[in-house]
Amino acid sequence: MHDKKLRDRINQLIYFYQERGRMPSYSEIAHLLGFKSKNASFKFIEKLINLGIVEKDLKGKIIPKSLKNPIKVLGIIEAGFPSPAEEELLDTISLDRWLISNPSSTFMLKVTGDSMIEAGILPGDMVLVDRSLSPKNGDIVIAQVDGQWTMKYFSKKGKEITLTPANPKYKPIKPKAELNIAGVVIATIRKIR
Repeated sequence: MHDKKLRDRINQLIYFYQERGRMPSYSEIAHLLGFKSKNASFKFIEKLINLGIVEKDLKGKIIPKSLKNPIKVLGIIEAGFPSPAEEELLDTISLDRWLISNPSSTFMLKVTGDSMIEAGILPGDMVLVDRSLSPKNGDIVIAQVDGQWTMKYFSKKGKEITLTPANPKYKPIKPKAELNIAGVVIATIRKIR
């Protein structure tokens, strides 16, 4: 298979993934790429696995590895006093690959409310949450407390758990009956334009 044809097929997978937020099934791949059988889809996916473009999770489900469009890392910039930033291609990086270690257990939420503003998390931001991580003291978690969902700092002393806001307008929360930690916040994403 020559490079242009492969690139076109990968672009079709990228488009499917971006439109639907999931990878296609083997039958969908066959239909999408014009294969006559699912067996051709299996062979195509094996080729992409060998190229490091996709991988399979523990259940055998296809997940993107470097399927998203990578962004060039051009250099470094000092955030203090101005200095010229030289445009030097250091590497390319795929943001999803850089931010997400466990794709099958990571999800995104849009932030509302101002209880975490002093942690730099503002209304309208998106947070990436990994449900496979066990929370440690100081982590920001997504939790269901007595039937209500919230995002707060996690703290545990002995058996007592406290969820603390990053805004003095709000009081810390101590679960009365029920606590369910849905995951640990691993990144905040803010679009400034």
